Amino acid sequence: MRQLLFLRKKSKSPQERSDNIQMRREVIAITWPAFIELVMSTLFGMVDMIMVGQLSAAAITAVGLTNQPFMLLLSVFAAVNVGTTTLVAWHIGAGNTQKATAVTRQIIIINMVLGLVMSAFGVFTAKYIVTFMGAKSDTIKDAISYFQIVSAGLGFQAVTMGVTASLRGAGETKIPMIYNIGSNLLNVFGNYVLIYGKFGFPKLGVAGAAVSTTFSRGVVCIVALAIVYVSNVSVISLRHRKGKYRFDWSIVKKVFSIGLPAAFEQVVIHGGLILFARTVSGLGTLGYAAHQIGLNINGLSFAPSMAFGVAATTLVGQSLGADDEEKAQKYADIVHRIAVLVACSVGLMLIFFSHPIARLYTNDLTVAAMAGTVLKIMSLAQPSMSTQLSLAGALRGAGDTMYPLYASIFGIWIFRVLVAYLFVSIFGWGLIGAWVALVLDQTTRAVVVYTRYRSGKWKYIKTRSTKTGSMKVYS
Repeated sequence: MRQLLFLRKKSKSPQERSDNIQMRREVIAITWPAFIELVMSTLFGMVDMIMVGQLSAAAITAVGLTNQPFMLLLSVFAAVNVGTTTLVAWHIGAGNTQKATAVTRQIIIINMVLGLVMSAFGVFTAKYIVTFMGAKSDTIKDAISYFQIVSAGLGFQAVTMGVTASLRGAGETKIPMIYNIGSNLLNVFGNYVLIYGKFGFPKLGVAGAAVSTTFSRGVVCIVALAIVYVSNVSVISLRHRKGKYRFDWSIVKKVFSIGLPAAFEQVVIHGGLILFARTVSGLGTLGYAAHQIGLNINGLSFAPSMAFGVAATTLVGQSLGADDEEKAQKYADIVHRIAVLVACSVGLMLIFFSHPIARLYTNDLTVAAMAGTVLKIMSLAQPSMSTQLSLAGALRGAGDTMYPLYASIFGIWIFRVLVAYLFVSIFGWGLIGAWVALVLDQTTRAVVVYTRYRSGKWKYIKTRSTKTGSMKVYS
């Protein structure tokens, strides 16, 4: 009898079931465009690497050495972009489109200025950066050239990222999906003609891939600005709105108070990954080529969970903007469950198809075999990774950006830096040791983020910060 009463209490009413179905539909509606955008961007990145890989293993290594330093430059914009998505989501949830638009205007200005500064920094320090990364005589020239050309277009990328962050906060993930896919298609075509010298264009090799990337980013930047300034396809529209084009310090302060921990998180992550890459680069060109293939495919495996993280940030942020903490919790729970299910499916695919996937990148059987082993190890990280990314997205939507930072500090610097060094250089486990450390990193980050999420304290940060006028994170 008691069991029957318990089941009755637990059973959901028809209205609750209907609400849950509707919420799942909203989660999917926001997630699938972000998912397709991220997957296609990663796939095109894979195509980039495959095209470069046809030149030589050294060419793969030259491009791979520049990836983490470039991501470190981009980490500066995380403060702006995370703060933007959260603030826009709050304003949209509260029904205040005008304030959401004002935030967008400020973000375009901020990212334009920061983009130019970071672009110049990347161009002038390229030689020192790739040397620090451990570039050898067979890779240093191509690595410097690639890094300088890609850095030259960083300003374009920064502005596009700002517009995308704003549109995601408004829940309009289809728009950035479309223009980013278009940009990547253009990049692949540019790679084909400039890497190999087709249709009368010069054969530029690795430098051709960089030129194509920078050109396509310039084009998509123009399109993104046209979306908010010329068209009327988005609720975020500057088309007929007059506003000040100088810094609004009240908005800037709010954006950075939310986003600075996210920027520090990115610095922690990519700073640690640079040291991680240096550890692996000591294994030689073939080992690093296999490692780079693994990282490239790793980005694809992360794409679904990253997309669910985008949905969590948007829906949790909009729910809290409407002062509905219970709805925010429900959205986060739904996102997490679906993300883990998808990640486990991805893990199984990596186990069964590891070697054929690796062979897409290289004809070198030694490199392919090493990369295939890496992919099998990577599959073990999928459940933890999905928990960490999806729930961190929920915390960011609430303005709780400190705990993802704490998680990254523990995971990256203990396991990917210290433990990876021990496994690779002291114990002599080679590439396998590096990727075992990666799995331990993801597990640690998932535990920290999940513990914070289960506490429920994140739901009240926006309310408390509104009352106190600050974004202090209450533990």
